[in-house]
Amino acid sequence: MSILINENTKLIIQGITGREGSYHASLMKKYGTKVVAGVTPGKGGQEIEGIPVFNSVYDATKNMEANASILFVPPRFTKDGILEAIDGGIKLIVTVAEGVPVHDMLYSRSYARLNNCILVGPNTPGIISPGKSKVGFMS
Repeated sequence: MSILINENTKLIIQGITGREGSYHASLMKKYGTKVVAGVTPGKGGQEIEGIPVFNSVYDATKNMEANASILFVPPRFTKDGILEAIDGGIKLIVTVAEGVPVHDMLYSRSYARLNNCILVGPNTPGIISPGKSKVGFMS
């Protein structure tokens, strides 16, 4: 039984053009996760592992109907990435970064709650629904 993710989860990867983002995009896709888009400001129009890259979460959700996002961004950009995902209509956000400023996460968590969004992290390996989907870097 899936609780947060399942085989129908449509995932955006924020920070997909970075080393960690592109590596884990490939692994999540191989696992069976529906990775529908990546987001990196200024790199829209590219493709990583066959995944289209957009400049913003808004553009990605408008074109790909995603409902979840994972952030592979540095701690100092995590808050902005979370808020952008929430404003883009994403309802499940996973952030793996460690060292995110406490006040950034308190603000982000409050904003997520106000917008009926589930926020997992920071400093998490992600979420897995065995045999169906994974959002993160578990094996």
